[in-house]
Amino acid sequence: MLPREALLKHTENREKLTRILDQAEQAIRTWEVILTDFLSPPELVEAQTIFKQLTEVHLLAWGGYPQAERQRLAITRAELPLDSSQVSVAALDIAGNFLFDPASHRDFLGAILGAGIVREKVGDLIVLGERGAQAIVVPEMVEFLAINLTQVRSAPVKVTSIDLSDLKIREPKKKEITTVEASLRLDAVASAGFGMSRSKMADLITSSDVRVNWKEITQASYSVKSGDLIAIRGKGRLQVGDIAITKKQRYRVQLTKFV
Repeated sequence: MLPREALLKHTENREKLTRILDQAEQAIRTWEVILTDFLSPPELVEAQTIFKQLTEVHLLAWGGYPQAERQRLAITRAELPLDSSQVSVAALDIAGNFLFDPASHRDFLGAILGAGIVREKVGDLIVLGERGAQAIVVPEMVEFLAINLTQVRSAPVKVTSIDLSDLKIREPKKKEITTVEASLRLDAVASAGFGMSRSKMADLITSSDVRVNWKEITQASYSVKSGDLIAIRGKGRLQVGDIAITKKQRYRVQLTKFV
């Protein structure tokens, strides 16, 4: 048995991680590869963090393409090999005419969930503008959605299975920023990167809208470091790059904003 209480201490997603630990114990017991449903970035990071403490388990995350946000975990015994081909995901094309009634990510997700699919069965959605979207799902949902997903907003849609190689992945736009700060406080660095006042950033932090490396941070004084990923709900992400100390003993921080 895995040391559950020690592993789950201080975790945010305890219920989800408990289920994943159940699956890990099954994988250890049966020598099989067990797959989770799709995990959000915070859930995935927490799962990977707790499993780093276990030498008997081998993990692999995959969501259909290298930059996928939502991914499934394959779990098996440490002695067994894993590769992405063992993580079953499927891709769908949701085709329709959205020229006169544009649909957003939320619209497509809402239509999928409205068809009777729970969120955990759906990975990333790629919105293609006026011609529709593409979705990554667990394979067992392909036929169901092909039959039951018939409309998004006012537009009729046709859902067909496509190869993962046909996904139209767009590289995120990047903006490089350099800022000089008196400290590496989260509110100072993030306000410079996101172009807002420090007081507004502090409000977002205390309101639980800011995550660092997908972990919720509620202290404006939290100190960031090179490599940290800062995410704000609805406003994008910011990668902390090189940090250097100036002659005046301030911090010159390189930032990359993803928009």
